[in-house]
Amino acid sequence: MLTSFSKQKKKSLHYQKVREWARICLMFAAKLRSWAYPLIYAFYLLISLVQVDGANVDMTILTGAVAKGAVCLDGSPPAYHFSPGSGSGVNNWLVHMEGGGWCRGTQECLARRDTHRGSSKYMKPLSFSGILGNEKSSNPDFYNWNRVKIRYCDGSSFTGDIETVDLATNLHYRGARVWLAVIEDLLAKGMNKAEKCLYLSAGRCTVAAGGLASILHCDKFRDLLPASTKVKCLSDAGYFINAKDVSGNDSIRTFYQDVVTTHGSAKNLPSSCTSRISPNLCFFPQYVVPEMRTPLFILNAAYDAWQIKNILAPSAADPFNTWDECKLNIKRCSSSQLVTMQDFRSEFLSAIPRQGKSSSTGMFIDSCYAHCQSGSQDTWLAAGSPVIEKIPIAKAVGDWYFDRDIVQKIDCPYPCNPSCHNREDDSVQD
Repeated sequence: MLTSFSKQKKKSLHYQKVREWARICLMFAAKLRSWAYPLIYAFYLLISLVQVDGANVDMTILTGAVAKGAVCLDGSPPAYHFSPGSGSGVNNWLVHMEGGGWCRGTQECLARRDTHRGSSKYMKPLSFSGILGNEKSSNPDFYNWNRVKIRYCDGSSFTGDIETVDLATNLHYRGARVWLAVIEDLLAKGMNKAEKCLYLSAGRCTVAAGGLASILHCDKFRDLLPASTKVKCLSDAGYFINAKDVSGNDSIRTFYQDVVTTHGSAKNLPSSCTSRISPNLCFFPQYVVPEMRTPLFILNAAYDAWQIKNILAPSAADPFNTWDECKLNIKRCSSSQLVTMQDFRSEFLSAIPRQGKSSSTGMFIDSCYAHCQSGSQDTWLAAGSPVIEKIPIAKAVGDWYFDRDIVQKIDCPYPCNPSCHNREDDSVQD
């Protein structure tokens, strides 16, 4: 399977060299505050979009969902992108939840409302890549499935549901209704006859709120499909842990509490969790996953770049900006900061399910400084993709889904893995 794309390998190596050159130029231009920075940045973005499988995938706008109150933050209808399956994959479905962070109060939600993160009015066609790609050589297990990307426009990982709308702000907290409206539409389009289904979050993203959504909605999604359908879930960069920041405060716990309160999320979080502990804690996968009934694959970096930047060392916990360089590039971390990050890795590993002989829980926990690794071709399956024990992410996920092997791979500590890209200093992921 891994030898069938020698031409792609050469192309990928060339692409990576050009992209790396552009990245280095971008770093120096930013550091020197060069006038050339905007031009280099534009070139970098262009290069970053070059290696994409397939053409743009048109967007479906669910105008009929508005009558059900299933709307984005601004009241516009929800949307998704759909590429139909073919051949052996015509009855198989891959449903991806887009990520994009959260808003925890009126001001933050207002800032999202008039963007593609809060309104379908600002969304554009997308190209599918990585696990959503349509080339057998670069996505051998899922390339010809029905592939769907559900757009994210609510700021609550599709959990909100408040009936009242503040006329002064026109903010609608209806993420749970959006999720259900889209899934029902897909069921009507043939997913109700699915033989195989993988429900996931993937993609190049700033924050994998979709990765969390794939965990929070996994069992509910399973229950909406026929009992005969083989359903599994995958969370890419969505395993956010309940950890203290470098100042000793519970900043991420407070943040999630505000999200749950703002969006009225409690009633839409897994009851297997809310029946035992506070709903505010049920935004953390470590309290949800042990009670899940549906098989789950956890794809995550042990040094998840977003978690390092926002859970471990958020700006509020670092008033003198001593972590700025480290958060930009792990290679710039001091020895004491690396010790703190190794401790964070240990805490992360203690929060994930224990390894065992069961094939229901799969995992690929690499030691890259990264966030989201399945939606970009260069990390999913290409020359130089991250590997653990010589196995790339695409093969690990495929082996797990099709029960070809028990996949529970945990990498050795940083900096042991030379296949890691460690490109978070790019600071330009969309």
